[in-house]
Formats: sequence, structure tokens, C-alpha cells
Amino acid sequence: MTTSPRMAAARPAAHPARHPARHWRRTGAALLTALALAGGLGLTGCATPQVADYAAQQPPLDLRRYFDGTLIAHGLVTDRGGQVLQRFTVRLTGTWQGDTGTLDEQFSYADGRREQRVWTLQRGANGRWTGRAADVLGEAQGQAAGNALNWRYTLKLPVDGRVWEIDFDDWMFLVDERVLINRAVMSKFGIRVGEVLLSFRKLAPGETG
Repeated sequence: MTTSPRMAAARPAAHPARHPARHWRRTGAALLTALALAGGLGLTGCATPQVADYAAQQPPLDLRRYFDGTLIAHGLVTDRGGQVLQRFTVRLTGTWQGDTGTLDEQFSYADGRREQRVWTLQRGANGRWTGRAADVLGEAQGQAAGNALNWRYTLKLPVDGRVWEIDFDDWMFLVDERVLINRAVMSKFGIRVGEVLLSFRKLAPGETG
């Protein structure tokens, strides 16, 4: 459940890694071969982290506790090569009724754009979470253990007048009672196209951020 921003108007037009619409017009073996040579598919020897790997880590991440009240986050969108495409801040307000939460996110971008995303979260059994938002395809699926939570979902992102369905592998790590780090890898057809990085800070009562 990253507070992931839209990618429209976020990158120069000529570079394929920063221009998803043109980038995905390359289909078939030619695209896969090019990305493999660039290292996009060359990570088969790396173990995929599992949320259970963090079960012993403290402090424990409870979304109901951390995302209750007002938070501020600062973030970056990068392409798959690591170049920064966009900078943004998010002001988030969380409210809860039992195990159901509403997160109202207000985005402010470096280029002056403003956007809103509202998440509805539902806590399940054994550390499981689900989430919905207007621009999420279907339902986000989350699993928490220790200080970590992993979300997986598909976000509908407008790019050059079209809507692209981008898959997110989204990790949250609670550093302490006030600070949380969020890293989301974006992919299409299983190929990494970029990342979203955020640092959240929970505001104390009366603090304006």
C-alpha cells in the first residue's frame, strides 16, 4: 500500500525508461532480450525476501496504531536506472473503526501538481491485510510480520492519455514509533520499470509538520 504517485508528466519524453507508453510499444522477444542484456532479468540467483524473514524484528508494525492520526511523508519516483523522475510530499490522515481504516492521502508534487488518494484498509487474521482505492485494480493484498509489511497490488496509472496497469511490490519497515520507510518496486509484464521511495513521520499531537 504505498502512497505511490501517478507517473504522468514525471519524466522527459525521449528516454524509453522514463516514457512508459513508448517503452511498452516494444513487444515480443526484442523487448525481453534488450531488458535481459540491461540486467532487468539477470537476478535469478537472488533470493526473494519473505515477510516472515522479519518476524523477530522490533518494534512491531501495527497499521492501526501507526496510521492513526496525521503523518507526513517525503518521496521520490525513480526509473529502473535510478534517475529521479519526481519529488513529492504526502500529508496523510488515518481514522479507524475497529479493524477497518481510512487513509486520506494528499499529494503535493515538485512541479506544482496536487492529487488525492483514499485507501480503505481491512485487517484480517494472521497478519493479513487487504486494501482498496479508486485507482487500484481489484484488491491489494498485504502480509505483516515483525516490523515489516509487504503489499502487492496493481495500480492504474495514466500515461500520455492512456491508463497503464503497473504492478507494485511494496515493502514497509517501521524504524521506530514515529518513522517508517516505504520502498515499492514497479513492474510491467514482470519487468522492473522503476521505484517509489518514501519516508513517513508520524506527527505528535499539535504538531503541524
